[in-house]
Amino acid sequence: MLTFEQKLAIIESFPQLERKNVSLGRVNFHYAESIYDKKNVVYHLHPNGNGFVYGEFLEDYDIDPKGMVNIRDFSERELKTIIEQSIESLSANSTIDSAIIEDNEEERWINSENHTLLLVHEDEMWNVYAGLNLDGTFLSYNEAKQYLEEEGFRKR
Repeated sequence: MLTFEQKLAIIESFPQLERKNVSLGRVNFHYAESIYDKKNVVYHLHPNGNGFVYGEFLEDYDIDPKGMVNIRDFSERELKTIIEQSIESLSANSTIDSAIIEDNEEERWINSENHTLLLVHEDEMWNVYAGLNLDGTFLSYNEAKQYLEEEGFRKR
């Protein structure tokens, strides 16, 4: 397991992250250019080596209800990889979004828990995506809008 100092050195090697000291010696790292309200990439990195990386839009990780991945036992390579992926997932025109949107009309919808869905106009249909997963398909924009509003989402 990497030490707190080793993890700090790795995280601080990402110039796009801004360090924020919090209580009990813990440290957060914000990504100010996030297109979402969610700005924390690294959350509560603790001197005991425990901490979390935001991974709600990532695959192949165990994610807690807040969309966070525990990085306590991550290797240097694993930590670098998940931070790169997290930053990418929060960036404008991320690879994931670009793969879905292509040249189609799109909107972002967000709920009170900061979960984001994409509404994309494709082939005369309106598709709702949660990450790479298709959540629903609608014949009209108004149907899709009604669905999103009923599920507690609002247009960003």
